[in-house]
Amino acid sequence: MSNQPANLTVQHPLPLAFVRGEAVHQRPDDLYIPPDALEVMLDAFEGPLDFLLYLIRKHKFDIVDLPVNEITLQYMEYIDLMQGLNFELAAEYLVMAAMLAEIKSRLLLPKHTQHDDEEQDPRAELIRRLQEYEVYKQAASELDSLPRDERDYFTARAGLADNFSPLVILPDVELTELVMALKSIMQRAKDFQHHHIKREHLSTRERMSRILDLLAQQQGYLAFEQCFELAEGREGVVVSFLAILELTKEKLVELTQVEAYGQIHVKLAREHG
Repeated sequence: MSNQPANLTVQHPLPLAFVRGEAVHQRPDDLYIPPDALEVMLDAFEGPLDFLLYLIRKHKFDIVDLPVNEITLQYMEYIDLMQGLNFELAAEYLVMAAMLAEIKSRLLLPKHTQHDDEEQDPRAELIRRLQEYEVYKQAASELDSLPRDERDYFTARAGLADNFSPLVILPDVELTELVMALKSIMQRAKDFQHHHIKREHLSTRERMSRILDLLAQQQGYLAFEQCFELAEGREGVVVSFLAILELTKEKLVELTQVEAYGQIHVKLAREHG
């Protein structure tokens, strides 16, 4: 084992102050601090009425039958304590002390028996102000307990990105919908049906080529009904329908819908387009 002592970290004393950027570690001998250099404003109560209400609740006094002597003693003790500690008091606290002293002195005066009914209680105005203040203080406390925006909850805000584009998923065309569309066209083709006996001249392959030509003329997008010639009657409708089925089977065209149960459209397949 090594006999060398371990390196110890020595904590240097912190400076008392910095004067013009230089640290001061020792208090000057000629430093003088006047007794009134530090003044503290006591904000424990919002005013003399708030402090009176606090004393009434603390000593469980009846606010309607206010004991002026006891409440004045408690109030004056508070005033003397604050002045003894050299605390700055608002002028309204001193005004309230004078008012309590006046009420106390008026209560000590003898009453005239003949005018008892006409004389008012000196405490009435103070009791009215205390009751009114208590109502507003309770209402303010209830309002403060309500949820507040930007304090108790925060509103979420979200927006779409600049390059956002909706993803459109087109529904698949079911066979039942295709049959219903054919049924509607067959019913309309009856109005153009002629009872002439002639040799059948319709070809499925030829009709497939015609539908592809129509799609090329319409930029590869065609309504399902536009693929049929109603004047050709039932045979023409059947041949056109078989041609569409054959084109779909060979993946030369696709059947699409803009919305569910909407109109059916025929468009060129991507590979063919």
